[in-house]
Amino acid sequence: MSNKRTTTTQYLAEFEYQAANPQGNTVQIDMYDPENKKAQSPMELLLSAAAACSAVDVIGILKKKRKTIDGLQVVAEGVRRNEHPKYFTDILLVFKLSSPDTTKSELEKIVALSVDKYCSVAATIRGVAKVRYESIVLRTGE
Repeated sequence: MSNKRTTTTQYLAEFEYQAANPQGNTVQIDMYDPENKKAQSPMELLLSAAAACSAVDVIGILKKKRKTIDGLQVVAEGVRRNEHPKYFTDILLVFKLSSPDTTKSELEKIVALSVDKYCSVAATIRGVAKVRYESIVLRTGE
């Protein structure tokens, strides 16, 4: 598989865009004010990408450890500069795992491994934004 990735973003209407990869998978993007939102903004997509990238790693590691996964939610919160360019200076990823057989300590180690070593999105933005994380295990099946 090539290391090169390509997307094409098309202007649809004022404040509305659609991004597509070569396989035709699309993502809607808009820059509307919160009350008129139909899709995520580019900066929200960046948070979502960091959350999804690390979630893939966390799930993969949990499965290798034969842990029961009843659910995983990653809440991503970013703080932006006030001046232009308004990039993220701080990103917090909060991992909420529902599992009857995973301890908080185990999840903390897995999340650290994902965010600090494997997640390519976090690695890409780490030089600009401080990427922090927290782990919460919600015990299920007890």
